[in-house]
Amino acid sequence: MAVAAAVTGVLGWRGIAWAQYLAVFVDGRLLKVTAARLVGTGSIHLDLPGGGSIEVPLARLDRVIAAEVEAKPEPIPEASCRFDYAGQSLPPNTPFAAQIRRASKTANLSPVLVAAVVAAESAFKPWAVSRVGAGGLMQLMPSVWLGQGLASPYDPAANLRAGCRHLRALLDRFGDLTLALAAYNAGIATVAKSGGVPPYRETRDFVRRVYARYCPEHPGAGAG
Repeated sequence: MAVAAAVTGVLGWRGIAWAQYLAVFVDGRLLKVTAARLVGTGSIHLDLPGGGSIEVPLARLDRVIAAEVEAKPEPIPEASCRFDYAGQSLPPNTPFAAQIRRASKTANLSPVLVAAVVAAESAFKPWAVSRVGAGGLMQLMPSVWLGQGLASPYDPAANLRAGCRHLRALLDRFGDLTLALAAYNAGIATVAKSGGVPPYRETRDFVRRVYARYCPEHPGAGAG
């Protein structure tokens, strides 16, 4: 969840009259909801269009994203910058630089790319928690960090290792960095069912912010 609020407890979504959100389940189901809020630390309450609600364990969710559609979505092409590990140097004073380099090397990812994802997701705040339960530097949902055997998503080194493995798995699945980043934000099922980068503003803005830091010469980087 891009630039998460560093807060804990139960947080509601800030709604607008027509607002809808998309709950993306790990089994591939997509569910439109009008609001979402955490219930304690392990569940999420989802309000359904037309009334009614459900409460589900966070571990069953891949992502929950704002479903606002970009008015005129332009294609976001694949970046020309190298995304595998080649000993790339991080900018001076990058927080958690040593941990980022180690986790990136293990997953064969550019540390510059990983740092760009961390900046977009949490602004380098290791205790960041999103409104829908993603936590830590790389804003991992419980389905990711529990699935990798972590006791908590807030240890920086462990979060980076798990986040890098997750991003590498998405790259291996889609074979395209733009689609992998879109799936990192919006969930695998959303990208698969869209047949490309989904039209949702949150997702497209996330991809552009990552490219603006990682590959600033990328067409459209930082736009949106």
